[in-house]
Amino acid sequence: MTQAMLDGIRIADLTTVIFGPYCTQVLADLGADVIKVEPDGWGDASRNIGKSAHNKLMGGLHMRMNRGKRSVTWDLKSTEGRAALEKLLETSDVIIHNIRPDAVGRARLDYDTIKQIRPDIVYVHCTGYDTSGPNCGEPAYDDIIQAASGVASLLPRVDGNPAPRFFPMAMADKVSGLHAAYSVLAAIIHKLRTGEGQMVEVPMMESMASFNMLDHLYEKTFIPPIGNTGYTRQLDPTRQPMRTKDGYIVVAPYQDPRWLKTLEIIGMSHVVEQPGLTTLMERRENADRLYVYLADALPERTTAEWLAIFKKNQIPANRVNTIDDLLTDPQLQASGLLRERKHPTEGCYIEVGPPVKFSAYPYRERRHAPSIGEHNDEVINELGLKK
Repeated sequence: MTQAMLDGIRIADLTTVIFGPYCTQVLADLGADVIKVEPDGWGDASRNIGKSAHNKLMGGLHMRMNRGKRSVTWDLKSTEGRAALEKLLETSDVIIHNIRPDAVGRARLDYDTIKQIRPDIVYVHCTGYDTSGPNCGEPAYDDIIQAASGVASLLPRVDGNPAPRFFPMAMADKVSGLHAAYSVLAAIIHKLRTGEGQMVEVPMMESMASFNMLDHLYEKTFIPPIGNTGYTRQLDPTRQPMRTKDGYIVVAPYQDPRWLKTLEIIGMSHVVEQPGLTTLMERRENADRLYVYLADALPERTTAEWLAIFKKNQIPANRVNTIDDLLTDPQLQASGLLRERKHPTEGCYIEVGPPVKFSAYPYRERRHAPSIGEHNDEVINELGLKK
C-alpha cells in the first residue's frame, strides 16, 4: 500500500472548537498521526455542536473534523498528566494549540518551555490576533473576527440593507484553519531541510483580513488611492442568482463574446446598440444593465431548459443547489466526496472526504472520529508509561 505523505509525522493537538481542529483534520487526512489531547468529561467543546445519533458527545461536526485522530484525556495540571504530555512531546514533530497568550505561560506551554523538551519541534500557536498588536489576548470567535476583519460589512454593500451581517458559516474559523494547515506543512519542510524547529503564529484576524482584502482592497491598493475599496463585480447587486420558471440559476458569461451570445439566446441582441453598450469596454463598465436584461428573460423557461441551452452554447451556468441537494449531486457522487461509512458507536453516517486528490497517494479511509479518551491506553503504552 502506498505510504501516506505525512506518515511518520506526529502532531500533539491541543486545539479546540473549529479553527485548530480543522487544521489538524487536514493533516490527519494526509497521514499524520494526530493525537488529540482533550479535557476529561465533556472533551472538546465542538463535540456538543449539533445533536448526536447515539453518543451524546459526538455530533456530526465532531465526526467530520476529528476523523483520523486519536483521543487521549489527560489532566495537564496533574503530575501524571504533565508527564504524559512531555513524553508525547518528546516523540512529536509538531505541537499546535489555541490557548490564549496570557495563559500559555501559566500552563507551561510556551515555546521556550516546550523546546527544552523537544528542541526541533514545530510549535504552532493559533491566536485570535497577532501577538504584536494591541488586541493580543482578546477573545476571538468566528463572529468577532467576521466583524473585525470587515467581512460582516460586505453584504450591505450588495443589497443596500445597512445592517452588517455574518456570512452564515464558520468562515473565519475555517479560513484560518487552512492558513494553519499550510503553515504547518511549510514549517515541516523547513525542519526536514535544516533540522530546525520554529515557532509559528497563525492569527485569525490577520488571516481573515488578508483573505478579505485580497480582492476588496481594490483601487485603494495604490498610494494615493485611485478609487474606492470593494471589488465592484463581487459587490454588484444585479450579479446574483436569478429566478427561472421553477427555481434559480447562475449564469456567468463574463467574456464579451459570451455576453453577445447570451443576448442572442434571450432575444436581446439589439440592446448593444444602446448608448453605453456599444463597445466591449462600455459593456464591461455597464455589465449591471446586461444582468437586468438576463434576469428579465430567465423566468420564461425552466432551470433544466436553460441549462441545456447554455451548455449547448458554451455559456457557463449552474443551478443553485441547497445543502440538501448536495447529498445527491451527480458531480459529488462521481468524485466520491461524500461516502457512507459505519461508525463503531454512532452507526451509519455520511463522511465528507478530502476534496484534493494525489496520484501518488490514493485515498484510503481514515480512522473514525474518536470517543473521548478512546486511545488513552494505546498511546500510554506507545510512550512506555505505566497505566
